[in-house]
Amino acid sequence: MGRGDLTDAEWERLRPFLPVSNGRCGRWRDHRQVIDGILHRVRTGVQWRDLPERFGPWKTVYERHRQWSADGTWERLLQQVQAAADAAGEIDWDISVDSTIVRAHQHAAGAHRSAAGTRVKGGRRRRTSARNTVAEPPRPSGGGGAGGEGLGRSRGGFTSKLHLSADGRCRPLSLVVTAGQRADCTQFQTVLAKIRVPRVGPGRPRTKPDSLAADKGYSNGPCREYLRRRGIRHAIPEKTDSQAARLRKGSRGGRPPGFDEERYKKRNTVERTINRLKQSRAVATRYDKRGYVFLGTVTTAALLIWLRS
Repeated sequence: MGRGDLTDAEWERLRPFLPVSNGRCGRWRDHRQVIDGILHRVRTGVQWRDLPERFGPWKTVYERHRQWSADGTWERLLQQVQAAADAAGEIDWDISVDSTIVRAHQHAAGAHRSAAGTRVKGGRRRRTSARNTVAEPPRPSGGGGAGGEGLGRSRGGFTSKLHLSADGRCRPLSLVVTAGQRADCTQFQTVLAKIRVPRVGPGRPRTKPDSLAADKGYSNGPCREYLRRRGIRHAIPEKTDSQAARLRKGSRGGRPPGFDEERYKKRNTVERTINRLKQSRAVATRYDKRGYVFLGTVTTAALLIWLRS
């Protein structure tokens, strides 16, 4: 076993939930060998072509990662590991929400706008026959161009933003990737809606935390109204300008929102979670052209945190 590879115990936790070949499309290369190759790339950020030979053909490793990122296999594996932890009472449901900027490497740009044809001289597209095209697995809608792939322009180049929620033990619960210029509050409901921890036995997946902490970037009416509607206790500080506007209105400004300073002190857990995710170099710097592939890379890093926490 090499450095960073799955241990026997970690492999046994994943093995029951891995896809099984249907026998019509040939045999899968050993899942454990391929997953170790994916983990090596996520940890080191090495180019796919430079993977060590012990992981098998690099293209097989890449295609497996791309396919599992597209069909949601990585996300399902993460949910199953979270379900086992929840059944054992190991999840602290006092969660925190935040986001972080990820600098995109220059190789992350240049994704084709459409897979239907190839671009030729003059900007026209040349259609390719169905016999020569390579079938791609289903992936999220959109794509092509910087905006569709979660790349935002800044003075320093392309950037992406990773929005996430984390439990009280510094482990990611949900992940969302957008362009770097997207405001945190615009993805608040999406991040919370992606929290879905299945039950080991019968019952609906758990989607509601005990409490939530977030910084002033989420201090607005829609975010607070969403939390009140779902009955989620929260600790979000009020913005200075919002407080001044409320005071100017006098009695018409209403009462100040409740704020628990002691609960807010636990918000550092999401920042520590970001630090743990960015220990993987393929997460700290984005090399993937496709947004859904980069989300799969981040989900793989999150899965490893859960397995080794």
